[in-house]
Amino acid sequence: MVQSLGYLKESASQTAGPYVHIGLTPNFAEIPGVYPVDLGTTMVNEKTRGERITITGHVIDGSGTPLRDALIEIWQADASGLYNSPSETRGSADPHFTGWGRCPCDLSTGEYLFETIKPGRVPFNDGRLMAPHISFWIVARGINLGLNTRLYFGDEEAANAEDPILARIEHKVRVPTLIAQRDGSTYHFDIHLQGEKETVFFDI
Repeated sequence: MVQSLGYLKESASQTAGPYVHIGLTPNFAEIPGVYPVDLGTTMVNEKTRGERITITGHVIDGSGTPLRDALIEIWQADASGLYNSPSETRGSADPHFTGWGRCPCDLSTGEYLFETIKPGRVPFNDGRLMAPHISFWIVARGINLGLNTRLYFGDEEAANAEDPILARIEHKVRVPTLIAQRDGSTYHFDIHLQGEKETVFFDI
């Protein structure tokens, strides 16, 4: 007699709601004592190698309104193109760079801001070098699953032109939605959830 395997059904999806801030950035949510400082707040210190940059922008909904309750995480390589990860086998990443940051958007303006360094180039899975980039993960009320996208740098035209990921985007008119523009040491990168300027998101 064949016994039923009794597979469990998938739980109903939930939006992030207000709990994302309580769980991930308790100090920001005015809940002290969980962490001395919210995790991911600081990515660099005085010994970090590489060019210091600031990344700022907004998460914008389909009506053109910045979201004030979004939370963003970023992952990136160090200035030499190495990741601060146990799976990094190409060398030793900068021990003074976390490679990961977390930032809630300002509750009044919706602006996010990261103080980081410009990453080096890393190889694609076939060995070709990708352009310098930073991976973004976005959650907010009304988003059932976190959204994944990338930031590329507007002053890296040659590297961007040969990037294997950008080359796979079928509608080239959408490539600019992944390009951050530079002003001094600051790169501005708005993430559009819907509409004419909708950012390219990745299914990963």
